Amino acid sequence: MQKTKRFYGKGIPGVNLDQLKGQLIVIEGADGSGRSTQIDLLRNWLERRGFPTLNVGLKRSMLVSRELEQAMQGNILGTRTLSLFYATDFADQLENGILPALRSGFIVLADRYIYTLMARAIVRGVESAWIRQVYSIALIPDAVFYVAVSPTILVERNLRKHLVLDYWESGMDMQRARNMYDNFIEYQRQIQMEFKAMQELYAFETIDGNRSPRAIQNELRGKIEVLLDGKFGQTKKETDEPDHKERIARSATTLAHRGKGDQPPLRRQPATRHRATD
Repeated sequence: MQKTKRFYGKGIPGVNLDQLKGQLIVIEGADGSGRSTQIDLLRNWLERRGFPTLNVGLKRSMLVSRELEQAMQGNILGTRTLSLFYATDFADQLENGILPALRSGFIVLADRYIYTLMARAIVRGVESAWIRQVYSIALIPDAVFYVAVSPTILVERNLRKHLVLDYWESGMDMQRARNMYDNFIEYQRQIQMEFKAMQELYAFETIDGNRSPRAIQNELRGKIEVLLDGKFGQTKKETDEPDHKERIARSATTLAHRGKGDQPPLRRQPATRHRATD
């Protein structure tokens, strides 16, 4: 049975919630959690079954995404300024992407949502009541899955994939440790503590992200099939068919390790180098 759509607060003016026939599914998690890999697998799986999908995420607004990216390169944004920049990006995508897609019956897959943005702001000292009010315009998702991975595994995955840790994902603007590695561990630990605090308030599910991509994908598919109750018709579940299980495993492995073979050996990076992130 489909949930009645609601906003967290007043929401976007003039929206008829009864017209939103689609589903909003959010996958949350840090860089290195495998979040984007899982979204790609879910999108392919849903579209093969005839469900139209839209993929949204952070810094994808046609209005301000480029300006936000450029501003973050300088590492000079204040916490409130950065929070409002991201809120503008989110509001534009909500009004011009997410809501129209839901009216058309799409399944919207969100590669992170307001929870990451609120957790980042709170960890940086922003008042929780203020940031929650900022994002009260958000539509309540039909399902939220937080892919939790231990900080030590996250740092290993990020170094293996990018060879360097990201300035913002390491919380270097707060400088709570002597080096980027230690700062990354401490920052991600604080983010996870904030997600744990938000879990009960926002009723999302935590997925163990320390497992293989295949195991995570199978769990997500099982939960989403329940959410879409009856909409899969008489089609046999792919996870029940041995040959489809093999394809899931190959797809998950390919996406999780895409480009890994082309990476140069790990080497020490200059302290000032960092990569762009969401």
